Amino acid sequence: MLTAWNLAEAGREVVLLEAGELGAQASGANAGSLHLQIQYPEFAKYGEDWARAYGPCLGFLKDSMALWQDLSRRTGEDLGVKIGGGIVVAQTAAQMKLIERKALIEAAHGVETQVLDRAALFKLAPFLSEKAIGGGFCPLEGKANTLRVTPAVQACVEQAGVTVMRNSPVTGIEAKGQGYRVTTVKGSFHVPKVVNAAGASAGKIAAMLGLSIEIDGFPLQVTVTEPVAPLIPHLIYSAAGKLSLKQAPNGACIIGGGWSAAKRNDGTLATDPVSLTGNMAIAADVVPQVGQMRALRSWTAWVNGTPDWRPILGELPAAPGFFLALFPWVGFSGAPMTAKVTAELVLGQRDTASLRGISVLADRG
Repeated sequence: MLTAWNLAEAGREVVLLEAGELGAQASGANAGSLHLQIQYPEFAKYGEDWARAYGPCLGFLKDSMALWQDLSRRTGEDLGVKIGGGIVVAQTAAQMKLIERKALIEAAHGVETQVLDRAALFKLAPFLSEKAIGGGFCPLEGKANTLRVTPAVQACVEQAGVTVMRNSPVTGIEAKGQGYRVTTVKGSFHVPKVVNAAGASAGKIAAMLGLSIEIDGFPLQVTVTEPVAPLIPHLIYSAAGKLSLKQAPNGACIIGGGWSAAKRNDGTLATDPVSLTGNMAIAADVVPQVGQMRALRSWTAWVNGTPDWRPILGELPAAPGFFLALFPWVGFSGAPMTAKVTAELVLGQRDTASLRGISVLADRG
């Protein structure tokens, strides 16, 4: 939606095709975390060479954080954007070593992560478990309210003159003359340019043109607790397992971190009780008071992902006028910058080569 809004504000005629309702997929069903630092589980799994290759993307995400902070003004709505910082909590000396190494790579790309000993950590976050021995604090991370973001942006998109077609899944795309014919269940359009921002379904869309994108969909789940008194002002991660934990303005704690949802035989998703208990156990291990909270509901979403985590942004050389706007895993965090850059590419204000080191397409072009 942000890309469509940017293009409409630039005076272009835009049709936004949505397979279902706006915000019904990952953009509206994610946990609302605004990530910036290199994710600890991937750093521990893939190592420093992987992190150095991903490092240039940190500047892109940092620019996106600035755009997030301006988005409430731009929409005229309070989107619940709060930059309180993110903490990776360590419980062992080995985990602290990895946090220190990760911080060095982040610093090389302009992102500050403060390495905290136990005393400094508890001064910043006294609600943590006594098991914590230190951590890494990235001041520029935060959160946004996904329930507010989608409706606010949707209103601005429609006010800007974008034709929004809900429940209109694309069933075919073919090159036609100087553009493309895009077919949906509600009819066809002949357009000069196409932006594929379909997330986990992006590969299926590209395949309609005989193109292959190395991106997959992953079913994840998130849980929210009952509202409690103010406790957690930060975005909390654990070096001991997959976790993202934050507190919403109404006091509810939102708990996620990349835990798998279950797939039914018909392809729909359901919450996985094993993932639920594992996720909640890690959250309570890091913040003991979470163990006293009642979980109210869990929900699922398809998230797009790649092993290298790098964005796939730009015009495909094999299909002039066909653009990809994909930021795997942390697409919500990177959305404002992804939309800005994609609109500039479509408008001819920059080329894909300007994204070397960031976009997979730019490095392969």
